[in-house]
Amino acid sequence: MVIRPHQAPTDAQLETIAAQLGRPPRGLEAVAATDSHGRPLVLRMAPIVDDAPFPTLYWLSCEKLKVVLSRLEASGVIKELEARLQQDPEWMASYHESHADYVRQRWEWMTEAQRAEVERRGYTELMRERGIGGITNWDQVRCLHTQYAHHLCGDNAIGRWLDEQYDVAASIP
Repeated sequence: MVIRPHQAPTDAQLETIAAQLGRPPRGLEAVAATDSHGRPLVLRMAPIVDDAPFPTLYWLSCEKLKVVLSRLEASGVIKELEARLQQDPEWMASYHESHADYVRQRWEWMTEAQRAEVERRGYTELMRERGIGGITNWDQVRCLHTQYAHHLCGDNAIGRWLDEQYDVAASIP
């Protein structure tokens, strides 16, 4: 079971996240999704980290999910997905809606101060146009990890497909 708390991490979760990432996290805003035991699955990131736009709103931190998705990527699933998207206009439209949901969420999670900083630095267009994982071409699939992280926190056509075809959700501890 996935829980979407969108809360600041506890000390225990921070330790888990550091172990998952192999370093302390930078730009962490909240734990966006956990398993039923409270272990972080997805992190919600700040829009600007180390003075640069951070490429993704949601960062998949769960080691088990990362391994499953990396294996799928290595097997050529991204090319298969892109081919299927091109053949199915309704699914492509749903995928575009996923990107729009991601962009909307990214802007809505920003505080007023963060929005002002994004605007001051000239990143508004970037934050309003780049989709899941910072992708510019919404017809392409770049990274299953960012797609699945968004799936666990929003509406993502690729994540739904991954669960239907490969039961990725069964990998959640």
